[in-house]
Amino acid sequence: MYTKKKCIGCQNCVEVCPQSNLVMTVDGIKDLGHCTICGRCTDECPTLALEMAGKEWKMEDLMKEVEKERQVMEESGGGVTMCGGEPLMHTDYLCEVLDELGKRNIHRTVDTTLHASPKNVRRVAERCELMLVDLKMMDSEKHRQYTGVPNSQILANISMVSEMELPFWIRIPLIEGVNADEENIRATAQFLAALPMKPEMVNLLVYHDVGKGKHARIGTTYNPEGFRMSTPSEDVQQYVVHILQEHGLNAKIGG
Repeated sequence: MYTKKKCIGCQNCVEVCPQSNLVMTVDGIKDLGHCTICGRCTDECPTLALEMAGKEWKMEDLMKEVEKERQVMEESGGGVTMCGGEPLMHTDYLCEVLDELGKRNIHRTVDTTLHASPKNVRRVAERCELMLVDLKMMDSEKHRQYTGVPNSQILANISMVSEMELPFWIRIPLIEGVNADEENIRATAQFLAALPMKPEMVNLLVYHDVGKGKHARIGTTYNPEGFRMSTPSEDVQQYVVHILQEHGLNAKIGG
């Protein structure tokens, strides 16, 4: 990741890159597209304008890191939440970590869109104590428009998790102009209320655009399609809560 305002133009990163992947331009450091993620540039950056966004961990080292927080988790009743991105894109690795956490009697939560095969969803669900599930909208064509995929598999997986009687929460990113309309919220409430087991909680995550900064740092474009998105008013937020509660659902803003 690159933060232009931190860059002092020393070009240490340009000089040490073994792939000759970086050049200095009037707009700052430019990535030419053949980075091997060796990390040499970040090691040499004196201002941390260049940073690695993640790293590989050996299981033993990862568990040592988790164990540092055991007292906090025990005192708070918390545990470890696997999120992302989408953790089910890496189901095998995810299951390995969940198994290790289980051996240590650490509470396991997975935060997911459930856009995955039923087989993989079941594998993960059987290894955790709680699932946090994104549910963006009920109209499948609109879901495809805004996310690139239909929602039929997601809805089917939510029903499957409900039938497993695994505790789960639903998380709805509430966006004016996208999914905060009454028609979508009522359809969502009806779907959730009809499940074999209702979600323990519905969290309404009010839209914000703080992701713009990260997109800039990794060189991608925020909202490239130019969708009109904004934060719902307080009145809209409370009306959405009211609709969900009307259907017997436990709902709140945030979470």
